[in-house]
Amino acid sequence: MHDALQKVIDQTGQLILGKEQAIRLSLACLLARGHLLLEDLPGVGKTTLSHVLARTLGLEFQRVQFTSDMLPADILGVSVFERDSGNFRFHPGPVFTQVLLADEVNRATPKTQSALLEAMEEQQVSIEGETHPLPEPFFVIATQNPSHQIGTFPLPESQLDRFLMVLSLGYPDRKAERALLAGEDRREMLARIEPMINPAELQRLQQQVRKVHASDALIDYVQSLLDFSREAPDFLGGLSPRAGLALLSAARAWALLEGRDHVLPEDVQTILPHVAAHRLQLADEQARTSAEAVVAPFSRVAIP
Repeated sequence: MHDALQKVIDQTGQLILGKEQAIRLSLACLLARGHLLLEDLPGVGKTTLSHVLARTLGLEFQRVQFTSDMLPADILGVSVFERDSGNFRFHPGPVFTQVLLADEVNRATPKTQSALLEAMEEQQVSIEGETHPLPEPFFVIATQNPSHQIGTFPLPESQLDRFLMVLSLGYPDRKAERALLAGEDRREMLARIEPMINPAELQRLQQQVRKVHASDALIDYVQSLLDFSREAPDFLGGLSPRAGLALLSAARAWALLEGRDHVLPEDVQTILPHVAAHRLQLADEQARTSAEAVVAPFSRVAIP
């Protein structure tokens, strides 16, 4: 199984150059059955990464370009009355897929953004009193531009909390960018992508993540991090129990990617900025320069 995961990472890295850590974190998020938010400037590869991951994992894929005039029905679907049968027939929206790319999600209004909440949390949607289950597996990969750009609506805390991880790709280094400029068109390369695993294998890997061992000492460490976030003067509010579960689940997925059957404190430290930073509000907001800066105070927590 570890070889299959490495093939996924290698193939994705052929299109997303110089970003292996971001690729591994994205894959860990999906293995942990979480949803992913990619936050960065336009043009750095957020949409391409989503396309490549879906195709490499052999998953059905839908892309929705969020705009200010989009309605919830544009995502979830709508029931239409059919005169011949005299009944309403549900026409599913693009959310009924295995990977939904919500592109520029913060360009939609809060009402439309909230339409994703039940789908992300419950893996089902309710239309006019009727519940419709979503496919398995189901992931939302959302992208958003920085909030200072024109025409954006910041995601509320309740929606941010639905994302297991938030990542920023950043600019490529000089070597990777040179290879990108001199290389083949990414759209042509994307068209040739072949699945490295299938959905059934992915679900087996997700089940394997849950079996990765977390010792009592490791769980004590996670609890110490949670307690610190709630008591330290650096933060206005602490991490919730759901954030603790997310932290442990993502650490298990990272350990599996590293080829281990047990979690180390280093696994928790690696994924902590991407799981915790968007769930915390700093007492000094001017210190929020990066996810790593947000979680820097956690270095005061003793490692077992």
